[in-house]
Amino acid sequence: MNRPAHVPEWTLLSLRPRGQHAALRRAARPLGAQVLALSPWALVVRDDAATRAALAQALSADRVVFSSPAAVHAAARLLPLKMPPGGRWLAVGAGTAAALQRHGVTGVLAPTRMDSEGLLDLPELAQLQGLRAALVTAPGGRGIIAATLQARGAQLERVDVYRRVALPLPPRQLQRLRRRAPPWVLALSSAEALSLLLAQLPADLLARLQSAHVVAASARLATLAAEAGFAHVTLAEGPLPVQLVQAAHAAITTAATS
Repeated sequence: MNRPAHVPEWTLLSLRPRGQHAALRRAARPLGAQVLALSPWALVVRDDAATRAALAQALSADRVVFSSPAAVHAAARLLPLKMPPGGRWLAVGAGTAAALQRHGVTGVLAPTRMDSEGLLDLPELAQLQGLRAALVTAPGGRGIIAATLQARGAQLERVDVYRRVALPLPPRQLQRLRRRAPPWVLALSSAEALSLLLAQLPADLLARLQSAHVVAASARLATLAAEAGFAHVTLAEGPLPVQLVQAAHAAITTAATS
């Protein structure tokens, strides 16, 4: 693809779970980036009778919140997803809503601001006294949603349909990273993934990465990156792969021309 002459070849580092880098690659390819996968974790569906029973009960709640596309896909592997009459299903963002639509669920509500705070601002979650609310998620995720739904009077049913499993960083990928010329851009959409990365990254690569660019999916993640010592942090418009890639491309273009 033809790119402006001043934009160098660049590398986008993905911390997505193992096997979930395709969307970033599709978004990055037209803008000349090579995606290097550094998966510090994997997602494993909780495929057991207790989880299936809990999910079946949760899907009949007055409000059902899905915390991520991964939560949708895991739930769909356990049970058919069908919204009951009168139910309201909500997604944290457009990606989660699209995942539900791919499984045949229509009428899903999602906020323009694609994070927990944006979700909780939706009118459908404002008054929950006497209502059943369900959160379909994974252990450790979206704590603010659960706490707020309960504080607003909902009878909360939380179903962890998958779990996160930490992985060692692949040595071959670390060697590939060492050989890559800058600029590098780290796509950051998970605090837990960042923590797992920092705990394992060799000192030489950590120093190089901290001087590279980071594009963060939310203000909270941008703050975490800055606190972790990253010098160049840019806030993307949202967590979607195309939003992260566009922010990354803009960051390196600006750096190349300044």
